[in-house]
Amino acid sequence: MRTSRTDSIKGIAIALLILSAWAGHIAFSLSRDAFAVPMWESALHLVLQTFLFTGLFITAHDAMHGAVCRHYRGLNHVLGIAAVRLYALFSYKKLWQKHWEHHRHVATPNEDPDFHDGEHTGFVPWYAHFLQHYIGWQQIVGMALVFNVLHHLLHIPVQSLLLFWVVPSLLSTVQLFYFGTYLPHKAPNPDAPDGGYTNRHRSQTNNFSTLLSFLTCYHFGYHFEHHEFPATPWWRLPEKHRELLGTHK
Repeated sequence: MRTSRTDSIKGIAIALLILSAWAGHIAFSLSRDAFAVPMWESALHLVLQTFLFTGLFITAHDAMHGAVCRHYRGLNHVLGIAAVRLYALFSYKKLWQKHWEHHRHVATPNEDPDFHDGEHTGFVPWYAHFLQHYIGWQQIVGMALVFNVLHHLLHIPVQSLLLFWVVPSLLSTVQLFYFGTYLPHKAPNPDAPDGGYTNRHRSQTNNFSTLLSFLTCYHFGYHFEHHEFPATPWWRLPEKHRELLGTHK
C-alpha cells in the first residue's frame, strides 16, 4: 500500500495520542483510592483503561506492519516498542516474529501461534493456548517487580493497582483475543472440510457499524481487510471495508 507523508504524520499523531491517553489516565486513576471513590467512577476508570490498553497493543501491531509511520521506519518501531513495553513488558521482536508466523500460516494448528491446537477449539482452551505463546516467566517476574515498586515505593494502594492496572490489562487480552482472533478465525463450519473457510486468509469480518467496530477493538474485527491489506493502519480499515463491500455489490 502506498502512503503519503501526511498519512505517516497522522499515524504518528494517533499513536502518540493513544500512548499519552494511556499514561495520563493510568497516572490519574492510580492516584485515586479504588475504595474511596464511588463504584460508578471506579467502573468507568476500569473500562476506559481496558480500552486504552487495547489501543496500546493495536498500536504495536500496526508498528509490526510498518503502518504507524511508513516514511519514518525507525520512529515506527520505537513507538511499537514503547507500546508493548507499557502494555506488559512484551518483547517487540518476539511479538513481531510470532505475528508474522500468524500471517504466513493463518488459522493452521501447530503453525499459527494465534490459533488453537486443532483439538481444543472452544473459547477458553483456545484463549489459554493463545496466552501460552506470548507470556513467559521473565515477563511475569518483571510485572511483579513493577507492581511492588509502585506499591512499596510510590505507596499506591494495592486495590488501586489491581482495579486500574492489573485487571484492565487482563481484560484487554480477552478483548483482543475475542474480537481480533477468536471471532475472525474460528471455523465457520467445523464439520465441513477444512473448517468451511471461504477465503485464502481463513478470516471473517464482523458486520458491526463503524462506531461499534472502533469500540470493540479499534476496527480489528474488520479482519479479512487486515489480512488482505496488512500495511493499512487500523484507522483506515473501515475505508477498506467499504471498498470491499462495494466490489461485492
